[in-house]
Amino acid sequence: MGNALIETHELTKNYRVGGQVVHALRQVSLEVRTGEFVAVMGPSGSGKSTFMNLLGCLDGPTSGRYVLDSRDVSNLSGDALAKIRNAKIGFVFQGFNLLPRTTALENVELPLLYTGLPARERHERARAKLVAVGLAERADHHPSQLSGGQQQRVAIARALVNDPVLILADEPTGNLDTRTSVEVMAILQDLNRQGITVVLVTHEADIVPFAARTITFRDGRVLRDEVVAETRDARQVLATLPVEAEDEE
Repeated sequence: MGNALIETHELTKNYRVGGQVVHALRQVSLEVRTGEFVAVMGPSGSGKSTFMNLLGCLDGPTSGRYVLDSRDVSNLSGDALAKIRNAKIGFVFQGFNLLPRTTALENVELPLLYTGLPARERHERARAKLVAVGLAERADHHPSQLSGGQQQRVAIARALVNDPVLILADEPTGNLDTRTSVEVMAILQDLNRQGITVVLVTHEADIVPFAARTITFRDGRVLRDEVVAETRDARQVLATLPVEAEDEE
């Protein structure tokens, strides 16, 4: 396990809703080390989504500090945060967030459009990431021609295309059946074994054992921070599950 990739120091986020102040996050201090696989849990309104938005440099804290990869990013401008997001963080969402009228390859290439790379290099890097998630033969398919699991794999390839140090996955198995969920967890575990830090938000208790550590939020605070007693190997679990033909419309 490496040095601290994520450090939060009394991280606080308040929102004003009408005349009320909502305390979404209350003085959260924790570390995530390089190479960890962490699951973040908690009921709706617990602060876990706000925490992920701050980790992802999608928003800034009201007070406190956030240090990402040795850089304090707490008070950076929107443009500076966008550069850090693009260079260091890959996002995977429950709803896949793929563009419907573009191919899998073009969806994976999207983050590279802001880097100034020549088109040929963009294609090569995007294709390599599709190979990494087992979808090389689907490069020219549109999202509507892919199953849910395949769409999520395209989304993971897109998250990887800038070679991030951190993957933030927000309910990545929320729309998927059991076997496909385990397949997604297997890919995330494989990436984690290659040294990429993974922070996963989930409300699904059966997904948690695939992580090595669980952080549970309640009322904007960390309620529990625990090592998972016995991490499950998703590839071993897959071997025990019935194989279903993937939907290939």
